[in-house]
Amino acid sequence: MEIGIDSFAAILPDPTTGRLPSATERMAELIEEVVVADRVGLDIFGVGEHHRGEFLDSAPTVILAAAAARTSRIRLTSAVTVLSAADPVRVFQEFATLDLISKGRAEVVVGRGSFVEAYPLFGLDTRDYDDLFAEKLDLLRLGETTNVTWEGRFRPPLQGQGVFPRPHQPQLPIWIGVGGTPQSFARAGTLGLPLMVAIIGGSFERFRPLVDLYREAGKLAGHGAETLKVGVHAMGFVGETEAVARDAFFPGWAHLTTNIGRERGWSPPTRQQFEAMAGPEGAFLIGDPKTVAAKMLQASETLGGVSRITFQMSTASLDTAAMKTSIELLGTEVAPIVRATRRA
Repeated sequence: MEIGIDSFAAILPDPTTGRLPSATERMAELIEEVVVADRVGLDIFGVGEHHRGEFLDSAPTVILAAAAARTSRIRLTSAVTVLSAADPVRVFQEFATLDLISKGRAEVVVGRGSFVEAYPLFGLDTRDYDDLFAEKLDLLRLGETTNVTWEGRFRPPLQGQGVFPRPHQPQLPIWIGVGGTPQSFARAGTLGLPLMVAIIGGSFERFRPLVDLYREAGKLAGHGAETLKVGVHAMGFVGETEAVARDAFFPGWAHLTTNIGRERGWSPPTRQQFEAMAGPEGAFLIGDPKTVAAKMLQASETLGGVSRITFQMSTASLDTAAMKTSIELLGTEVAPIVRATRRA
């Protein structure tokens, strides 16, 4: 199992003083987080894409390129690229460039996005939400060919133009990022692309039918089981003790969830809800190293085998020391337990 971290470059106020770090300070800390993850042997680091004031990740490839120059082994990916609101040719070029800078460590996870700010920002209609994604994914996958001939509805046609630069890897890895829509799981399976499932609440069990749908769609389309990889993006944090981990994660999580929930008509989150999701039946991977490792292994078993788990730690970023400790514990204590158990 590959183990890593996803960040939305959240910029959060101190829960006690209300002080908001500068964007420059937060960006520097984010790059240091990637450096620490590389040093302790984690496999992957992803940066999301949002176009909102509380996140600094509107240009993830720029952040990842800066991290590539400071690291040597860790793979670098998006989490996710909002492909529906982007030009697929440009996305390919940016990640191919990242692949050259990182000497073959780039990947791209593409999705439709759980926030819609990118659509009006770039002059797109949210009513075309899914059609945009399907068409643009088709064009992005043609990036394996240097000279592309293609025609669609939302973009001028290509008539054999060259797409450069070419990546360092023979083929740029493309994952599909999904939430809870059955059609998205089935589409990824039919295309034979690896699946990244965002499980940010509830339980892992409720996603098993959707993962089964993905695998069945892939099988019916003639794809081998080895190509139908499943990854999980989950809220996660590691502390020396369970109490330390929960106390470090909760304030930022509550702050962001309250703000987003206000926009979407949700009730304010409570500590009781948080504790339930961090407990044995919930989908939060939060606790001491042994507890987190055990829960990761259980999640993999529940979903029929998982190839990758990435931790969404951004909501704890207001405590930079705790963030770095969490990353170190994930790499030096959690990962060895998980890898040893999987090998056995």
